[in-house]
Amino acid sequence: MIEPPDYAGGSLVNLMAELEGRLGGSPLLPSLHQPLADALPEAATYVLVLFDGLGVAQLEHPAAELGDDNAGHIDAPFPTTTTVSLATVSTGLPPSQHGLLGYQLWMPEVDHVVNTIKWTTLWGESLDIDTTSVLPGPNLWERLAAAGREPITVQPGHFAGTPLSQALYRGCRYEPVFTVDEVIAATSDLAAEPGRLIFAYVPHVDFAAHVYGQDSPEYAESLGVASTIWDGIARRLPAGAVMVGTADHGHVDFPESQRVRIPKESEVKHTFYGDSRAMFVKGDESPAFAPLPATWIPVEQMIEWWGPGPRHEAFADRMPDGVLLADEDAVLLHSHSDKRLIGQHGGLLDAERQVPLLIAGG
Repeated sequence: MIEPPDYAGGSLVNLMAELEGRLGGSPLLPSLHQPLADALPEAATYVLVLFDGLGVAQLEHPAAELGDDNAGHIDAPFPTTTTVSLATVSTGLPPSQHGLLGYQLWMPEVDHVVNTIKWTTLWGESLDIDTTSVLPGPNLWERLAAAGREPITVQPGHFAGTPLSQALYRGCRYEPVFTVDEVIAATSDLAAEPGRLIFAYVPHVDFAAHVYGQDSPEYAESLGVASTIWDGIARRLPAGAVMVGTADHGHVDFPESQRVRIPKESEVKHTFYGDSRAMFVKGDESPAFAPLPATWIPVEQMIEWWGPGPRHEAFADRMPDGVLLADEDAVLLHSHSDKRLIGQHGGLLDAERQVPLLIAGG
């Protein structure tokens, strides 16, 4: 059975609402369900660490040393992919309201499907998009600043000034870091000041899962890095600060035999984009879809997967006509998909949707 995210109190957007409310802001969505909220101590400053690609199921890996601090799980928004979830963090809104509906997103204003990590076409051509205004305002950082709080993001230094960073961190102080030690030092030192929300982004697990898979030594090493960062900040966390850890999505490994290419003749009549586990389709259902290891779901039947209303003003123009939701043992690839990747996400399996609620301090 398909289980969409629990936007009523059990998802990433509700965690952001919980943190915003505790810091004196005005959250736009419900806070966490009470059992989850009760697990989160009160604090003068909150540190939110997002481990890209670290789902709850992955905490069972022998190299993951974070499980003892896990207070439960929450859901990533749909589709379970990085830019969608990071937009939820930055706005405190579900995708239905912030308007970034997928990693690869049809944007009629530029008449292209846009890669929302690079903000280019799917083949890498630059596009004239002012990403500073892509997400609605006031965003979470701007609302917190208006409430007299200071939002700070600790990010890999090479992300500074990129189109995605400009989209996500409008109104947020950007603290660049380049090493694991710098992540730990900057995050813990910044937490000494009350009235702050510090958001630290850690990319290592996602990269290793995509490229090498969860049975690889490289993946085990990435989990070690995540554990080092978490433990390092926890040991240095000042009094009055609480650290929360979560993720943007989980990961599932798919060997090459389970990566299914969409026939090129289908791409003549349809536009395929989105994620390989939840393939967006511009165009009507086709008999050509029948042999694919996926279920066709017309958009009218899954529109709530992106979250409740009121919907973003461009929602109707950006949404696909339907989604090919891949079977649990399959990945769909269109002509511009990266066919080498082992780790995948985007769908609604528990391993993709459920992310941890780690807590330290307090």
